[in-house]
Amino acid sequence: MTDSVEVLGMLKMVYTIYCLAAISLMAWFGRGLAAPDGQPRLVKPSTFYGFVGALVFVGVAIHIFTFNQIPWVKIDFKRDNITPDQIVKITAKDHKFILPSERIVAQCNKYILFDVESKDLTYGFGLIRQNGSMVMQMQVVPGSPNQLMWQFGKNGVYSIKSTEYSGPKGVFMEVKNAFEVTGCSENDKYSMLEVK
Repeated sequence: MTDSVEVLGMLKMVYTIYCLAAISLMAWFGRGLAAPDGQPRLVKPSTFYGFVGALVFVGVAIHIFTFNQIPWVKIDFKRDNITPDQIVKITAKDHKFILPSERIVAQCNKYILFDVESKDLTYGFGLIRQNGSMVMQMQVVPGSPNQLMWQFGKNGVYSIKSTEYSGPKGVFMEVKNAFEVTGCSENDKYSMLEVK
């Protein structure tokens, strides 16, 4: 399974190229507007609108061809037909995460359902790699079901951190090395610093 680091790397390149093309369109249009009266237009309207049409076509094509590479899309599409292999119940209260055990262990390629309940405020729930990058996250709203299903394809140890502002104390809402994935043939190179 592709993970978020790989997807982000690919999308950075694709969107950089796309944004440069869109910026060039704006510069092209601006230069045409600034042309003095009596001078021929630098860009013919048919060429300009053809370029706009090409940008729209490429933008839509990028989303069509990449949506299935984003790790959570496949799971979300099949969510009603998936029975989780493991359910992890976590409570958030008083700017703390209350976990079922000191370290939660999950097996590779199993469906893990994170069921997080807030007892007081709106928090975030995110799994964070050792290098500080995020694997996944969701908002945790009190009085609402807050569930996220995930499938891990690489070994790693992850911290749990609040990803939403919940007041000044929320900055410290983190449980280091709380979640471990084992049994995969490949390691998450950004999350293997403290595997025990």
